[in-house]
Amino acid sequence: MHNRSVFIVKSDGTRQAFDGRKLEASLKKAGASLPVTEKIAGHIEREIEDGMSTSAIYRHAYELLHKFERPASARYSLKRAIAELGPSGFPFEKFVAELFKARGFETLTDQMVDGKCTNHEMDVVIWNENRLIMAEAKFHNEIGIKSDLKVALYIKARFDDLKGQKFMFGKERLLDEGLLITNTNFTTQAIKYSECSGVRLIGWNYPRSGNLHDLIEGEQLHPITCLSTLSSVEKKGLLDKGVVL
Repeated sequence: MHNRSVFIVKSDGTRQAFDGRKLEASLKKAGASLPVTEKIAGHIEREIEDGMSTSAIYRHAYELLHKFERPASARYSLKRAIAELGPSGFPFEKFVAELFKARGFETLTDQMVDGKCTNHEMDVVIWNENRLIMAEAKFHNEIGIKSDLKVALYIKARFDDLKGQKFMFGKERLLDEGLLITNTNFTTQAIKYSECSGVRLIGWNYPRSGNLHDLIEGEQLHPITCLSTLSSVEKKGLLDKGVVL
């Protein structure tokens, strides 16, 4: 491939060599057929220039996929569709709750709970017969923004204050797990700290298995912002009414 020496700019501002195989893999993962995948990848390879942004490459690939295979284009736009759940984080919290509901859990959003030293507003409380999980949902409108070490430190302090306290969700119980979930990714420092301190992280592609993308595809729950048949005004109207799926 001639694109080996072409460097593109990622959403976080860093540069990396363009790899056509990654583009093909993302198209296939969205459900694009092999002929369409090869056609789009070939087209992008011919058009790409040094310094082009990943956003520009995505938009071009999306337009082509939307033209050839519309259902696959909806899945291909999933990461950006999640980012369109904003600007507030409330729709994302509701979406996270729906993901866990689909996995057999009971859920509540925006809950005030009492810690040892102070009370805390938890974005999503998740439980079944055996486990109680409290989750902080960190939403970002821009897909290039990462949740950093400061966020992980703050969340760990909150969960430490809640540890050992009794809660009434389904039955009287202790907190089993604290979870930090984001629609983007985490910095290396945040991941290293959380792995050491025992805070569970779920990001767009972290961990390698069981990440946010895996959860969405596993349950086949896609946000309404995936629908290209709806205008931005219509999507906003539905989100304002609490409709996220």
